[in-house]
Amino acid sequence: MKGRVLAALVLLLAGAALASLALGDANLAPRQVLEAVMGRGDELNRTILWDLRLPRTLVGMAVGAALAASGVAMQAFFRNPLASPGLLGVSAGGALGAVAVLALGTSASLLALPSAAILGAFAATGAVMVMARRGASPEHLLLTGVALNAFFGAGTSFLLSLSAGKFQVSGQILFWLMGGIENRTWEHVAIGVPGILLCCALLLPLARPLNLLSLGETSAQTLGVDVRRLRRRIIVLSTVLTALATAVGGIVGFVGLLVPHLLRLAFGPDHRRLLPLSMIGGAALVLLCDLPTRFVAGGMRLGVVTALIGGPFLVWMLRRNPC
Repeated sequence: MKGRVLAALVLLLAGAALASLALGDANLAPRQVLEAVMGRGDELNRTILWDLRLPRTLVGMAVGAALAASGVAMQAFFRNPLASPGLLGVSAGGALGAVAVLALGTSASLLALPSAAILGAFAATGAVMVMARRGASPEHLLLTGVALNAFFGAGTSFLLSLSAGKFQVSGQILFWLMGGIENRTWEHVAIGVPGILLCCALLLPLARPLNLLSLGETSAQTLGVDVRRLRRRIIVLSTVLTALATAVGGIVGFVGLLVPHLLRLAFGPDHRRLLPLSMIGGAALVLLCDLPTRFVAGGMRLGVVTALIGGPFLVWMLRRNPC
């Protein structure tokens, strides 16, 4: 049964990637996609695929994998299925950095906005790391994240209000805050994908310590886990993953909450399976949620689609696991 679910998940990702490459203003048949990937066929099809859709697809897969993997790590760390990548204020910090660049009108450089998003995210990470070094409990770190979310959110709202009279700037800010992977380029791929792949590779060996941590900190220490070191590694890797995803995709919520929980129901809590499968599932979910944005007019964006799915899912989780 589990093998069938795994095969279905891999096929889902492959189908989502093919649809992402084939569908848009100009639809391509699977044969045309394959020809364009191999550098053959019509020149216009090759331009559409290599210049527009392939970077968008790669960024979407990376964003989904990063958010889902960091969601698994944070839920294991906090031992709470409601934990998510934005919990520690990383997404809010990245949003503030990017909005500051847009509000100041200094986004002429392609690297300016993602760089500012990463700096903002690392500012939030730094605050959390200071708390971690002082031996704060997961509950304290959780509350620190709530406070940072409120602080960075207030800063973002303030900058947005200052830009209220500048319609173009306000539109850019709102466009970015809603999240999306359209108009991604190979520069965005270079900014986000290598770092995300590296962090995912570093996170996978932590699967066994995460399993032991689920037994409780005391039990994990008895079994040889350096809990404090594991905590720092989880925080750093999770926040870097979230920061890079935010830098190239804007604010995309609920992926890190929805995907790990659904796969935990299907495969169980063993992180040796849950981590890699969540990366696959997150990549597929983002690509599937991106498809409606290509055909629905009126500002439908990736972050809106994930929120429309994730909001009801969170309500269902809260009813299933009352606090």
